[in-house]
Amino acid sequence: MRAARRRPRPRTLAVLALCLVLLGAAVVVGVRWARDVTGSVTLLANWSGEERERFEEDVIEPFEEKYRIDVVYQGSSALSQVLAADMAAGNPPDVAVLPGPGELLTYAADGRLQPLDGLFDRRQYDGIWAPEVTIPGLGSHTYWLPVKTGLKSMVWYAHDQPDVRSAGRPGRWCMGMESGATSGWPGTDWVEDILLQQAGPRVYEDWANGELPWTDDAVRKAWTTFGELVGAGRNRRIEQALTTGFGADCAPGRLEHQGSFRADHWRRAGGAYVHSADVVPDAGQDAGAWEVSGDLAALLDPSPEAEQLIRYLADPDTVLPEYTANKKAEPDDRQDGTEQKIGKDLREPGKTRCWDASDTMPRTTRDAFHQAVLRFLVAPKQLDARLRELEAVRTVQDLPVCGGG
Repeated sequence: MRAARRRPRPRTLAVLALCLVLLGAAVVVGVRWARDVTGSVTLLANWSGEERERFEEDVIEPFEEKYRIDVVYQGSSALSQVLAADMAAGNPPDVAVLPGPGELLTYAADGRLQPLDGLFDRRQYDGIWAPEVTIPGLGSHTYWLPVKTGLKSMVWYAHDQPDVRSAGRPGRWCMGMESGATSGWPGTDWVEDILLQQAGPRVYEDWANGELPWTDDAVRKAWTTFGELVGAGRNRRIEQALTTGFGADCAPGRLEHQGSFRADHWRRAGGAYVHSADVVPDAGQDAGAWEVSGDLAALLDPSPEAEQLIRYLADPDTVLPEYTANKKAEPDDRQDGTEQKIGKDLREPGKTRCWDASDTMPRTTRDAFHQAVLRFLVAPKQLDARLRELEAVRTVQDLPVCGGG
C-alpha cells in the first residue's frame, strides 16, 4: 500500500517563506553592493512599451552606470491621476515628466515644484521650453526641463504632395481619436493648428493663455474648418474615427495630420511631410509657425540624486529619446533625412514655434477640450453649445506659448 504524503506543517511553511524573503533581500542587497550604488531616485512618466525600453536603455542605464544611482521608473498611462494621488498622499515621486507646462504651472503655483535654478543653463533652450516663470509670492524661477520634444503642424503623405485643394475631401484623411483616458487629443491638435495657421501666433497665444474667449470668431472658424476637412457629422466615418486608435496604420493614398512620432510609420510607406499651412484653408499672412509638444521633467522631492538626474537630462551630451530641444546638442547621426529635418525644424533659429495649446491649459480645461472634440465630431451643429461649455472653464494664465521667431 502506497504511503500517504505528509503535508508540510504551517510552521514549516512560514519558516520556508521567511527564508525565501531573506534570500530575495540578500540578492537585491548583493546586486546593489556589486554595483556600488550610492542612492536612488524615483521617476514618474507615461512612457510604456518600446518607448519606455528605449528611454531606459539610452538614458537611464548610462546614468546609473555613470553616477551609481538607481532610477526607480514608475510608468502610468493615467499619469495625471497617479501624480495627483501621490501628491495628495504626501508621497510624490522625486522627478515627474509631464506632457506640457499647463499642469506643471498649477503645481508650481501651489508651491509643489522645486526651482531648477542653477542645475542647468536654460539659455541652451528657446524660451518656450525652459522659461523663467513668475509665481506671485514665490518670485521668478525655472521649474521644468524638456526631456523629449516633438514637432506638430505636419501633414504626412505618400506619393503626390497635397495642397489646399487636394486635401479638402474628408475621404483623404486618416484619423483616429481613441487614446484611452485622453481620447480626443488628436482632434484638439487639429483645432489648435488650424487656428495657428489662420489667425497667427499672437491670437493663438492669447487663446492658449485664456485671454481670448472660446466663442471668438477666429476660434469658431478653426472648429468649423476642422469639421469640414474631416467630415464631422458623417456617421459612418466619424464612428470609425472615434473607435480607431491614434497610432493605427493609414491606408495608401491617405493623408494624416499627426506629429513627428509617426515618422517610423510613414518611412515604411515611403512618405514625407509638408507644413500644415500648405493645406489649411484660409491660412493667414502669419501662417507657417510650428506647433510643438514636449515631455517636461520637474523636481518634486529634492535630493542630491534627483538634482543629479536633472543635470544629466540637461547635458547636451546625453542621448535623449527622439528629438532634443537643446541647442548645444550635436546632430544625431543615427537619424535619417526626415528625422534630421524634424530636428532642424525644432531647433533652427528664426522659426516661430508654439506649444500645443491644450498642453498649456489647466487640466480641467484640457480634459473638457478633449471631450468637446469628440462630441463636435458627432454633432457639429451643436458647436455653439460646446464653445459655451469650454468658455465656462476658461482660465487666464501667463505662459510663454510662442517663441523662437
